[in-house]
Order: sequence, then C-alpha cells, then structure tokens
Amino acid sequence: MWPGDVVRVGAVGLRTRPMRAFLSALGIAIGIAAMVAVVGVSSSSRADLDRALAALGTNLLTVSPGSTLTGEKAQLPLESEAMVGRIAPIRDVSAIGLLDDAKVYRTGEMPETETKGIAAYAARTDLREAIGAELRSGAWLNAATGSFPATVLGSAAADRLGIGHAGPDVQVLIGGRWFTVIGILDRAPLAPELDTAALVGWPAAQAGLGFDGHPTTIYTRSQDASVEDVRDVLGATANPEAPNEVEVSRPSDALAARKAAGEAFTGLLLGLGAVALLVGGVGVANTMVISVLERRSEIGLRRSLGATRGQVRTQFLAESLLLSALGGVGGAVIGALVTSIYALYQGWPVVIPAWAVAGGVAATLVIGAMAGLYPAVRASRLSPTEALATT
Repeated sequence: MWPGDVVRVGAVGLRTRPMRAFLSALGIAIGIAAMVAVVGVSSSSRADLDRALAALGTNLLTVSPGSTLTGEKAQLPLESEAMVGRIAPIRDVSAIGLLDDAKVYRTGEMPETETKGIAAYAARTDLREAIGAELRSGAWLNAATGSFPATVLGSAAADRLGIGHAGPDVQVLIGGRWFTVIGILDRAPLAPELDTAALVGWPAAQAGLGFDGHPTTIYTRSQDASVEDVRDVLGATANPEAPNEVEVSRPSDALAARKAAGEAFTGLLLGLGAVALLVGGVGVANTMVISVLERRSEIGLRRSLGATRGQVRTQFLAESLLLSALGGVGGAVIGALVTSIYALYQGWPVVIPAWAVAGGVAATLVIGAMAGLYPAVRASRLSPTEALATT
C-alpha cells in the first residue's frame, strides 16, 4: 500500500472508537508533557541563573576565619583587609564584621529569644559595589551615615521585621540602641548571608556596639583570568602567621552546586515522566489488543478479499503509531505551554530545548511501535476462516 493509504486505513480504528483512542492517547500525552515540562522548567531556571551570574560576575571570592588547631573559632587580623587589597589582580575589596552580641528587634517589647534569625554586621561603605547588590528601597551607607545610628536591612531581614520601605521614621533596635532604617537591599545571590542581616557603618559599630574591628568576611573582586591564582594566595595573604586558619570560598561554587542539585532533581522527575510514558504505552498496547479481538470479522473479510498478512500487520501497526503520535504531539504542546506559563510567572526566560520536544515525540513513536507490534502480528496470523467463524 502507498503511505497515504496506510495512514487512511490506520486511522479507521481511531475514528470508529474516538473515546477509547482519546483516553489511550491521553496516557501517552501525560508522560510526554511531564518530560517536556520538567526539561523546560529546569532549562528556564538554569538560564535565569546563568543570566544572574553573567550580570553579577563569577569573580567574587570571600575570605573568612576558619578554626584553630584546638578547634576554636579563629580570627582574622585587623590588617587582613588591607593586606588582601595589595594583591595585584584584585580590583575591589570590602568587608563585614559580625556583631555577636547585637540582637535585632522590631520593638523593645520582643522577647530576647525572638531574633528571627537576623544577624547584625558592621559593613564598609563600598560593600554594595563589591557584591553587586541592588537596593530595593532607600539609600546605602556612606561616609556620613556610616558614623551615625543608621542601618540597611537585607531583603529577608526586612520581611521578617515587617518593614516594607526605608524612611526616617522607621527604626529597629540593634544591640539595645535604636537605628534608623535608611535602606533595604534586594536579594543578594552571591552573598546570601546578607539577606538576613542588619548592616551598620563600621565607625558606628565600633563606637556604639562594641565592635573590635576584626572582619569576619572579606569580599574581593578579581580580574576574571586571575581568579584561581588569587584564590591560591588569599589565605596566606589574609593571615600570614596562620594561613591554615583561613577559609577561602567562592559563592559562585555554591550556585554551581545548586545547579547540580537541580540537574539531579530533573533526572528524578524525568524518571517519573518515563514511568508515566511506559504506563501510557501499556494503555496503547491494551487498546490495540482489544481492537484486534473486536475486529476479527473485519480482519477475516480483508483476508478473504485478498489482503496479505503484511498488509494487515501494517494496518494495525500504523494505527498504533498514529495513536502514539497523537499523544506525543499533544503532550509536547501541553508541556511547552506549562513551561511557558510557569517561566513567565517566575520571571524567567522561556527555554524549551528542541531535543526535548523531538526526543519526546520520537519516544512515543518507539513506544507505539513496541506496543502495537504484538497485536499487529497477532492480527496478521488470523486465518480468514477462523476470523469469519467468529462473526
């Protein structure tokens, strides 16, 4: 038979039993939609992460104190920030210092234990430029406000304190003293510790909160080509007397780890989608077997009129492939729509890999061929007399 004839003959069974065909195709469509949506949402998320990294840069390195040989918390020297700044490829240096005893509260009536996980830090005025953070509201610390009781809150800290905007009439209690909230940071992907922080000027922290001046995290921006070389010497430069007590980390590595975790999660969901696809294939096989049993008289009549076994086998195999193709195309469209809607809702770029769509449709054809092979062979083996005897 010509290809057009094969398609027309294969479509007869679908047209005569539309509800059964729809339900069988739906099983395939669910599996393909799940696979396309998982790959699309994951790809869109990674594209948004890559876009953020491209905007913020991956050349940010951090230095923090590690542990001493006795297991106690180490301390960076007072001069560590200045010494790190003398490394030639480094172009930006800034620091924060943790204020251990300065708890942050919205009012003086809050119980001491209700800190909401907010930490207070002394911050340099050039910190925001070093970490690439943006302001959600208000202004950043400068040489003037850094000497007075003024604070800038991280995005999560502001939310937990119930503060929506900065202003001269908005105050929080830090270490028993009132500080005016002059600014609120937006989320800082490369410095997530600042999201739950209340930042005060370095001079104000030393004058009013008992800060000893030792930095707890130093942020550096280096030339892109020299990041690894700078990382190798940061520990010895920050604390020449005890370089083993210094931890050098790279926030972009944490983002890479998150990306790897997202890929592992994607693999898990793809496995679930494959199971759904397999279930859909079983549904197609079941439909085709039932179709062969119900159409024995039709098969016998066709054989009596001269149809060969190969033509009968082709007819039922074509019907199975058409059924699977309908489910595959429908599932790909549904998966693409789900990806687009979710990505736009999250503010991500919409990325639907072509290989995911093509692979999904190809997988349905393979599943359809495997599911329809046995019923097609069974139909072709029916003798005309045996098939007509069942009518």
